Amino acid sequence: MKSDIEIAREVKPLPIQNLVHTLGIEEEYLEYYGKDKAKISLEIIKTLPQNKKSKLILVTSMNPTPYGEGKTTISIGLHDALCKLGYKSIATLREPSLGPVFGIKGGATGGGYAQVIPMEDINLHFTGDIHAITTCNNLLCAIIDNHMFQGNALQLDPNEIYVKRCLDINDRALREVVLQNGRKDYFQITTASEVMAILCLSKNLEDLRSRLGNILVGKNKDGNPVFVKELQCVDALLITLKDAIKPNLVQTLEHNPVLIHGGPFANIAHGCSSVIATNLALQLADYVVTEAGFGADLGALKFLDIKGRNIQRLPDTIIMNVTVRAIKHHGEGSLEKGLENVKVHIENLQKYTKNIIVCINAFSNDTKEDQESICEYVKKLGCPSSICSTYQDGSNGAIDLAQKVIGNCNQISNYYELYKIESSIKEKIEVICKEIFCAAKVEYSEKALSKIKQLTEWNMYQLPICIAKTQYSLSDDAKKLGHPKNFSMKVTDISVSNGAGFIIVYMGSIMTMPGLSKNAAYLDMKIDNQGNIDGLR
Repeated sequence: MKSDIEIAREVKPLPIQNLVHTLGIEEEYLEYYGKDKAKISLEIIKTLPQNKKSKLILVTSMNPTPYGEGKTTISIGLHDALCKLGYKSIATLREPSLGPVFGIKGGATGGGYAQVIPMEDINLHFTGDIHAITTCNNLLCAIIDNHMFQGNALQLDPNEIYVKRCLDINDRALREVVLQNGRKDYFQITTASEVMAILCLSKNLEDLRSRLGNILVGKNKDGNPVFVKELQCVDALLITLKDAIKPNLVQTLEHNPVLIHGGPFANIAHGCSSVIATNLALQLADYVVTEAGFGADLGALKFLDIKGRNIQRLPDTIIMNVTVRAIKHHGEGSLEKGLENVKVHIENLQKYTKNIIVCINAFSNDTKEDQESICEYVKKLGCPSSICSTYQDGSNGAIDLAQKVIGNCNQISNYYELYKIESSIKEKIEVICKEIFCAAKVEYSEKALSKIKQLTEWNMYQLPICIAKTQYSLSDDAKKLGHPKNFSMKVTDISVSNGAGFIIVYMGSIMTMPGLSKNAAYLDMKIDNQGNIDGLR
C-alpha cells in the first residue's frame, strides 16, 4: 500500500471557500491561509443559534503501542462515513505537535484513505497557532524575570516560580537549565504548557483574557500566591494569541470539513481539542466527531472530567478504538490475555456511561479469527462492536460503525461523576488511581504532600484532576502491560494550572519535556529541490 503522504498527494484539495456551503456559513467569516486552509472568525458564534439536536461522539482507545492505534484515522473515517450517509457531520481534532512529528509517533492527520489535508502543512507549522502559544508562554517567562530584575515590586521568591519556558520540539537537553540570573529552571514541551490548556478551554476572547490573568506565577517572599494579572501584562499576552484563538478549517481526502484547533498532549496535559471548535461544530452539525489523546485512562478521563465540565456537555456515544496489534502487545503475544486491557477500559468508561461502541481498527495483517474473537469478547461486556477498515477503504470502511453510532446516539445517555469537585485533592487522586488505574495503593513524595497542603491552604483544591503519567500502561510504569495488579501509584509532584482550571498530578517517571528516540522519524525525512517532502508519517 502507498504511504500516507503519497495518498494525500494524489488528492487535490477543494478551494477552502467551497466548504462554506457545506458548513452553512457566510464566506465573510473565513480568514484564508492560502487556498486550502482558513481560520474561522469568532464573530460567527454570536450569529448562530443553539442546535439542541446535535450529537457528540468521542473516540478514545485502549493503551497504545508507541506507534499509536489510529484514533484519528477512525475519527476521520467515521466522519466521512456519516457525510456519505447524508448527515451533516464535522470532525474536531487536535493539531499535531512537532515533537512527535520528528519523534517516533509521527504526525496526527490520520492515515491511509482517512486523512485530513494538506497533510504536510498540518503536521508542520500549519497556521502558526503552536508558535503563538510558545511565544505567549515565553513572553510571560521573560516578563517574570524582568519584573524581578527591575526591582521585584511584587517580592517574588525566585525559588518559587511555577511558570516554565517551553518549546514545541523534543529536546531532553532542556530538562535542566541555569538562567543568567543563576536561577535553575527547565523547559517543557509547548503542548504541556498551561497556555496551551487555557487556549483550548477558553470559550471566547474575554474568557481567554480572564484565564491568562489567573495563571499562578509563584509565591512571594511572604509565602502568598502571585498571579499574572498582578504583573499588568495580560493584554500583552492576549495580543500574541489574537489569531491562535480562532479555529482552523481544513478538509478530509473526501472533501468533508474538519476543525483542527489546539494540541495538548494527553499523557502530560488534558489531551483534547479546543472548546471553541467543539462548540462551533455543535452549532453547525448534526454529528460532531472528536477524539481524546492516548488511552481512555488518560484522554477520555480528562475529556469527561475536564473538557466536559467546560462545554457543559458529555458525549452521546463513546467509541473505544482497539487493534489486534495493541491487544497482542499487552498480552505479550496472547490475544486472550491482552483483552484484559480492553476490559478494564470498557469497565472504566461504563462508570460514566453505557453508550459505548468498540471499534476494531482493522489492518491487512489481522486475521478474521482474531477480529471475531474481539467482537465476541466485548459483546459479553455489554458493548456492540464494529470492524472498521477506514485506513484501507476510507469512508466505505466505516459505514457499519457510522450506522451503529447513529443508533447509539438515539439512546438516552446518563452520566455519572467519578468524584466530586469539592473533595480533597488526595481523595480525588485516590478515586482515580483505584477506580480507573486499578492500583492497590497510592504513595506520595514529600514534595507532592507539601504542594497538596499549600493548594489546600490557598483554597485552590476544588478543581478537577489531570493525571500526568505514561500512556503505555494503566499504571505509572510503562513496562506493566495488560491489566497489572497489586501495584502502587507513585505521586512525585503536584502543580495547579489555575488559569486552565485543573490540578496536575505527576506520577512515576513522566517527563514534561520528551526526548528524541534512536530511530526517530526525522531520520527518514527528505525534501527535494522542488520542495516536495517525503518521510512524514
